[in-house]
Parts: sequence; structure tokens; C-alpha cells
Amino acid sequence: MKRDYYEVLGVERNTSEQEIKKAYRKLARQYHPDVNPGDKEAEEKFKEITDAYEVLSDSEKRARYDQFGHSDPGMGGMGGGFGDMGGFGDIFDMFFGGGGQRRGGPQRGSDLRYSMTLTFEEAAFGTEKEIQIPRDETCTECQGSGAAPGTHPTTCSQCHGSGQVKATQRTPFGHIQTARTCPTCQGEGRTISSPCSTCHGQGKVRKVKTLKINVPEGSEDGLNLRLSGDGEAGSKGGPPGDLYIVLNVKPHKFFERDGNDVYCEIPITFIQAALGAEIDIPTLDGLVKMKIPEGTQTSTVFRLKGHGIPRRRGTGRGDQHVRVVLTTPTKLNEKQKKLLREFGEVTSEQQQMGKKSLFEKFKENLRDAMG
Repeated sequence: MKRDYYEVLGVERNTSEQEIKKAYRKLARQYHPDVNPGDKEAEEKFKEITDAYEVLSDSEKRARYDQFGHSDPGMGGMGGGFGDMGGFGDIFDMFFGGGGQRRGGPQRGSDLRYSMTLTFEEAAFGTEKEIQIPRDETCTECQGSGAAPGTHPTTCSQCHGSGQVKATQRTPFGHIQTARTCPTCQGEGRTISSPCSTCHGQGKVRKVKTLKINVPEGSEDGLNLRLSGDGEAGSKGGPPGDLYIVLNVKPHKFFERDGNDVYCEIPITFIQAALGAEIDIPTLDGLVKMKIPEGTQTSTVFRLKGHGIPRRRGTGRGDQHVRVVLTTPTKLNEKQKKLLREFGEVTSEQQQMGKKSLFEKFKENLRDAMG
């Protein structure tokens, strides 16, 4: 039974790709056949750690292994009489262009993702934020070569610079030739005998970069801001990746947003609704006077033009929509109750309701039905 690949390399399951590579290189130097000529045990150990590295160094294969383990067909765990095929995945590699590709050329750096939290107002009007991003940067000591200053990488003695090793394998379909990534140089086509003391042969160093981010006005929750070239450094002269800033906007305690418009709810008194009034309305720009017409009904919506969210593309702003809700007075004293009773006696139900009562509507519908 195959051992767990993480156990083979002596790393944890959450170990980074860089640490996995470091662990493999250490073991590969220890068990390489050139270092242990004629040692079958070391040869088998070298093959085992190479198989483990080929899976765990590939993000897609690693994800499949984490989910299925050795039972994934792509990991060569199917069994069933294929004997010394060397892994069912080699067949897929041969026919579908899998492993065995040289990685010695320029490689683009990885993209980075950063989650930024904003207040409602910061998203609406834009802001400038300073963030710190840990990322790999090209080593300035060796200029990314990985070799100590004054030295140079040398051509790999096992693959002779091709980054691949070929092998003929017996299968139920006959003998086939496969090309796999060179285990000595990991597809680089070259080896480093004198690693750079700063980056330890990696060609990159981990640093924390401080960046100033300009958040545009009109930004909304979930918006991605792309900063080209601010991701991880590339390898072998490859370009850096990009940095994606993902905006998370906190909800507001008073406003709700829909596109470039904002909505809010304001309570008004019975007196204000009946007689009309001018009240202060909170907006993103501060308090604004709004007129309540005489006889205003509850749930009426008023529009404050131009008091919404600035448009991120284009000019102008959205509107603010104000829904008024009529409140019922409580804890009335006897004098107040008496005045309300007197008011009820001198006003009709229709006047008090501000519209036809349900009973009046029912009578009208009944008359219409009877002709």
C-alpha cells in the first residue's frame, strides 16, 4: 500500500508549495541514485519521494489527491493488473499533454487576492487605503537566477537540459514511451550548485509590500479592483501576477442601496401628516429639509433628487427615496384623549382614513353588482 504523500515528504497537509519543493529537494539530494550507486533501497525511496512531489507540486493534482487520495484514477491508484505501468496517470499525460513539460522558461507569477472592508460612505464617495501585502519578489542579490553572485546554474546531468526524462513502459496496449518531468531539476533543465545565500536558490524572497489603494467613488460590495503587476513575482524573467482587491462594504444602519439610489424610512406624526410640515431628512450629504404635504398618507415615498450614490462610470448621482411611516401617539393623558374624541365627532370616517373606508368600498361594490 502506498504511503501518504505528505508523510513521504515529511510535511503537513496545509504546507505551502514552496515548502513542499524545499522538502523534496532536501530528500532528493539525500536519496538520489548518483549519490547512492547500487543502493536499491535508496533508489526506491527516491522514486517514492519523486512520485509524491509530482502530485503535491501540481495544484490540480494536489486538490484531487486531497479529495480522493490514492483512489483517484489520475493518481495511479486503480490497480487491477497494470503491474509496472508506473502510474495510470502517465497514460493520460502522454495522450492529453500532462506532465513532462519543461518548466525552465519564463513563468508568470501567481495572482493575489486581498479582501478590503469599507464603510458605506467610503464606498459611496471613494477613499484611499494603505494596505500591506506579503508576496514573493525577485531576489535582488541574484536577479532571480537562484545562483550565488559570480556563479551560474549548470545544465542538468540527468535530462541534459530538456527538463524531461523518457522511459518505455509495458502496458496492455503494448510498449509506449512516456516523457516525465525530470526529478533532478524538476523540469528546470538546470541545477544550481552554489545557491544564492539570500533566496537559497529560489530566485525569490518573501517581503511585505505597502501599497496605496485608490477606491473609486460609487464602488459597491463585491467589486474587484485589479492592480496589474502587483501580484507574486514571476520566475526566469516571467512577468509578475496581478493583485485583486475584493471590496466588502459594511451595511448602513439607516440607508439601503439599490444601484446608485439609496432608500430610507422616516417616521412622521399624525399632526405632520394631516397638516403638512417641513422636516429634516438625513442624507449622505448631511441634513436636508423636505416638505411633507398636507394629508400625506403612511408609506408615501418622496424623492430627493441627486442625493444618492455617485456614479462610478459617468457623471451625476442617483436619488434618495424617503418612505414616511405614520406613527400612533401613545401614553395620552385625559385632556389629549378628550380632544381626539371631539375631533372624531366632527370628522367623518373618510376624512380620518384619508380614503374610503373598507365598509364604504363594500357598499359601492354591492350596488354595482346589483345594478
